Amino acid sequence: MSSFGPSLHAALGQAAEQLGLPLPESGRESGRLVEYVHLGHGRRVTVHPTGEGRPTFQVNLQAHGTRLACGWTADLTEAVSATVAWTGGAGLEETRVRAPFIRFRPWALAHEREPFGAVELAWRTKLDRTHMLPYDRHPRAHALLAAAYAQPALRRLMPVTSHHNLWFSTSIERYRKTRVGAAVRPYDEGLYGVWDDRELVARTETPEQAVSLVVTTLPEGIGPAS
Repeated sequence: MSSFGPSLHAALGQAAEQLGLPLPESGRESGRLVEYVHLGHGRRVTVHPTGEGRPTFQVNLQAHGTRLACGWTADLTEAVSATVAWTGGAGLEETRVRAPFIRFRPWALAHEREPFGAVELAWRTKLDRTHMLPYDRHPRAHALLAAAYAQPALRRLMPVTSHHNLWFSTSIERYRKTRVGAAVRPYDEGLYGVWDDRELVARTETPEQAVSLVVTTLPEGIGPAS
């Protein structure tokens, strides 16, 4: 464990004392990341430095393993306010009132009000992740996900990503062993490669062309991932 982790944990504790707010007892530190968990309702907050040479911290709000909101602040009292609100059961909008640096997208608010199914939630979180550091440095990977999400036949399947490659599965939990159809690889030279197993099917200029080809490789009558 690095020396930074415990010092950040202590600094958050001091900030909580200044505010007179109790941090969850389940707070723990691991390396450069400090985590607080409310075991009763599955709420989790992680705080870690951005690593960009500035005294700025990223705060992530999660529920049942899904990140719903995040934000960046140099003020640890703001990080404490967000942590206490979220782990205390506040909703996204109320948490943002208490900690205005917190940001979330409309899909997260919709999911909070009426939870998505597992497949739709996987799509939304992957699409959202590409807006975040360091994934926002790869706009072509995001364009590929967005194009696939726009295809009804693919949207019913579980999206799987690795090193910006994208493929699809008929299983929610065993998605790496139940691949179906072709995969797409975004190339540095600006093309998209469509691969069926280890065979290159085609290279396309746009992500829309690539995912349209993937649809043609799906078995007939393929149902939603389950």
